[in-house]
Amino acid sequence: MKKLSVVLFAVVVSLLLSPVASCAAEAKINFPDILGYKTLKCDLHMHTVFSDGAVWPSVRVDEAAREGLDVIAISDHIEYQPHKNDIPTNHNRPYEIAAGAAKKKGILLIRAAEITRETPPGHFNALFLDDIALLDTEEFLNCVEAANKQEAFVFWNHPGWKPEKKGWFEIHTKLYESKWLHGIEVANGGSYYPDGHKWCIEKNLTMMGNSDIHAPSMIAKTTPENHRTMTLVFAKEKATEAVKEALVKGRTAVWYKDQLIGKEDFLQAIFAESVTIDDIERKGRRRARIELHNNCDLAIRLRRVGETGPAELVLPAADTTTLKIKLPKGSERIELSYIAENMLIAPEKGLPVKIIGTL
Repeated sequence: MKKLSVVLFAVVVSLLLSPVASCAAEAKINFPDILGYKTLKCDLHMHTVFSDGAVWPSVRVDEAAREGLDVIAISDHIEYQPHKNDIPTNHNRPYEIAAGAAKKKGILLIRAAEITRETPPGHFNALFLDDIALLDTEEFLNCVEAANKQEAFVFWNHPGWKPEKKGWFEIHTKLYESKWLHGIEVANGGSYYPDGHKWCIEKNLTMMGNSDIHAPSMIAKTTPENHRTMTLVFAKEKATEAVKEALVKGRTAVWYKDQLIGKEDFLQAIFAESVTIDDIERKGRRRARIELHNNCDLAIRLRRVGETGPAELVLPAADTTTLKIKLPKGSERIELSYIAENMLIAPEKGLPVKIIGTL
């Protein structure tokens, strides 16, 4: 009876939240397209009442639209279904339920599932599946192999969520050497995993970041200060195959709290497209005024490494900052050298950037 009450409560909450989500103004998340690719905002790890989540599948679509996402994957646990006495096991059903709503909202919905084992090996998401039921096997490696036979993209979820058991183990080497592991979550919900970040760099695995949301989303509108953890995917177009190709090629960055995490070339491109000089004016022989505009949703924290400009500087999201600069003698241009401390190209390593303007 208690289980039934919990499930009924979840369904009622879902039904109540669904019209609210549908009627709310949909947000626009501002990160630029880069290097000829579209920047798609993706959450590829979330749950519903079909495993241990608290909402109906279509509500996840409404939340995604309201928060400005382009792509989602509902990845209910295959092995862990605390509501199965009330909601019969049907691993493909969450996708089927959400598909119509996703099409109406213009959200790409990816068929996915979470492979759930004790740590190690841990939990893994498999994306772009044809039939989730074929992964419902007792042996872990058989399950991952079945996903790869469907040409799934497989990534390791929250690698440090059990600190006493965290680490790269022999089973992970087996997955990696078999080419059955393609990415790692460097961020999951409110947690960042520097080891996962390091492994992605060392082993050329795709960096992922997702919400892993179970409860209803309480985010009314995505803002720089209040947003879910997500993966920015740099795809040729907004299409399922293009998203898959981008993930396989490792074209991602992760928006986590007030940080962007990714490969240097992608973060450099985001910075270059986001931060522009709106105005520059000489003030006497040795001074200048410069207006910098940051049009992305990340407030960028800068620490000076050159000789010109403030020692520390924050470029607020979607705002303009005016600087008064002392110029080197005889200078005909401004060159500001900084480290963007919250654009991480490795654990504890910010992105080196330059802002250059001609007087």
